[in-house]
Amino acid sequence: MTAVPRLRELLAHPETHFILACYDALSARMIAQAGYPLAFLSGYAVSATRLGLPDIGYSTLTEVASQVRDICGPLPGFPLIADADTGYGNAMNARRTVVEFARAGAAALLLEDQFTPKKCGHIGPRAVISRQEARLKIRAAVEARRESGHDIVIVARTDARRLLGFEEALKRCLDFQEEGADMVFMEALQDIGEMERFVNAMAIPTWGNNSRGQENHMSYLPRATLRHIGFRIVTDPTLLFSVAHAVRQHLEAHRADDEAAYPPQLTFAQMNAILGLADHTATENRYAPAAEDTVRVS
Repeated sequence: MTAVPRLRELLAHPETHFILACYDALSARMIAQAGYPLAFLSGYAVSATRLGLPDIGYSTLTEVASQVRDICGPLPGFPLIADADTGYGNAMNARRTVVEFARAGAAALLLEDQFTPKKCGHIGPRAVISRQEARLKIRAAVEARRESGHDIVIVARTDARRLLGFEEALKRCLDFQEEGADMVFMEALQDIGEMERFVNAMAIPTWGNNSRGQENHMSYLPRATLRHIGFRIVTDPTLLFSVAHAVRQHLEAHRADDEAAYPPQLTFAQMNAILGLADHTATENRYAPAAEDTVRVS
């Protein structure tokens, strides 16, 4: 089964999937090998790892689509939800983004209603476009999917909760649902009561965010609580923070020449196993010429 039907099948069942945010092909491969059914490509993480810049609107469509392609190529059938920010412009830009992300192999894309250039949901100040413009952008995305023949799941996000209040944000989510979005995400819900109101108001799957160990408007919630609320997907976007901590610890140990200070490491053999070296070697051996046919140069 290819990635898009696989994701649609996962979303069709009332089960909460707790997933991680990847940032490149290696992190996505390790997430898949760990048994996760899908992954989220975080825009924050792409900006950090590909550009070395904060998530305040620097990433472009071509850069992120290239990252999607690099991840999806080696992992056929593994669903990737790719952060498409605002669609990199207006409704017409969003139409092109839908097609380019689908061509790159994404099973889904996440579109939000911030102004362009956008900022990470935890970096302020931010501003959102009008409710009507937000609605029309999702309409444009849905129509681009249909007209292009490139199927992709559309996740619609609003950042209006913190700026304009819960009721306005909910109206936007209901608009997105009416326009044909497959899933909705209300950023910055303030408490469990708001989460329940949001999920119960929607007839399509909902997305939640549970940032482990990070400064946030809400504390990290137990998985049992989030399952009870009824989110279909809950993301923990902090894998990169653990990786960055390990890199910093390694650098500090190396500079200090302190063997005891290094973080735990994989062996060379373990790293090659993650990369699938044995499978590639077996494939390579299928095309190896007989020994007597090999020309040796001294």
